[in-house]
Amino acid sequence: MSDVTAKLISVLGEGRVKEDEPMAKHLNFRIGGPAKWFVEVKNIEEVQKVMEVIREKGIPFFILGGGSNTLVSDKGFDGLVVKMTMRSHTIDGNRVKADAGVISAALARVTASAGLKGFEWAISLPGTVGGAVRGNAGCFGGELKDSAVEATILRGTEVMVVSADKLKFGYRDSAIKHTDDVVLDVTLELEQGDPEALKQVLKNTLDARKDSQPLYAGSAGCMFKNVELDPEEVASILPLFNGELEGVFEIDGKQRISSGWLIEKMGLKGTRIGGAEISKEHGNFIINHDGATAADVKGVIDLVKHEAMERFGIEMEEEVKLVGF
Repeated sequence: MSDVTAKLISVLGEGRVKEDEPMAKHLNFRIGGPAKWFVEVKNIEEVQKVMEVIREKGIPFFILGGGSNTLVSDKGFDGLVVKMTMRSHTIDGNRVKADAGVISAALARVTASAGLKGFEWAISLPGTVGGAVRGNAGCFGGELKDSAVEATILRGTEVMVVSADKLKFGYRDSAIKHTDDVVLDVTLELEQGDPEALKQVLKNTLDARKDSQPLYAGSAGCMFKNVELDPEEVASILPLFNGELEGVFEIDGKQRISSGWLIEKMGLKGTRIGGAEISKEHGNFIINHDGATAADVKGVIDLVKHEAMERFGIEMEEEVKLVGF
C-alpha cells in the first residue's frame, strides 16, 4: 500500500479509496484508462482533508462532477480523481443554494417545481452544478452566470465565499478554470414563475434536445466551443461560405459561429476514426459509436481542428477537458 493510499484511507476510511480505478466507469463517454487513485467526497470537511493530502504529497489531481465534458486518455491519469458527491440544496425565497455535486438537470426540475424561473435551460445539462460554475455552462439560450450570485470555494486551506463578479464569468469560462480553486457550492437568484408553465418549458427543452442530440451513445457533450470572431474576421471568411453564414449568432455583443454548423459545412458529420464518430445528428458531438478509445476520439478532434484551420483559417478550441494526454 502506497503512502498516499494509506493517508487517504486515514482521512476517508476503508473502502472509500480506490486504486487504478477505470475512468470509463465514471465518464459519460464510457472511455478512459485508470486513475492512480479515486475517491468520492461527501462534504466540505472531506474535500478539505483530501486536498491537504494532495498538497502534502504533491500529487496531481482533478475534480470530477457528473462525468460529462471530460475525456481521459487510454493510459489513464497518474494522480488523484476527486468525485464530488455533495448533493444538498436549499431554497430561501428566490435564492437557491446548491452543493457542487448536485446534478444540474435535477436542480432545474426542483426549481421549476418550486415556481422559480431562470434555470430551466439546465434541464439538458448532464453535469453537476460545480462543473457548471467552473465552465459557465450554458445551452438553449441560458448560462450559469445569468443567475449566479456567489460561490463558496476552497482556495488552498481556506473556505471563502466569492461574489459572481469576482468569478469573472466568460464564454464557457470563469476565473475558477484557471486556478486550483475547488467549487463547493453556488447560490443562484431566480424569479417567481408559474410551476406548470415552467414544467412545460422543461419538457419542450428536453424534446428539443432529443430531436437534435445523439442521446443513444456515449459522448462528453458538445466537443468544441463555438468560435468567437470579430466583425472583420466574419467579413473575411464570408466569401468562403458563398456569402451565407447561417451559423453566426451573437452573445454578449460578440459574434460566434456555431461549431456544429461549421463541422457540418465541412462535410464531416458521420466521419469515423476507429470507434469514434462525429454524430450525424449534431456536428459538435463526437460519440462512442463502437468501443471507441480515447485515441480514436483525439484523432477525430485533431482532424476537425486541422480541417477548420486549413479550409477557413479558423482555430477551434475544445470545450471538453482532456485529462492525461
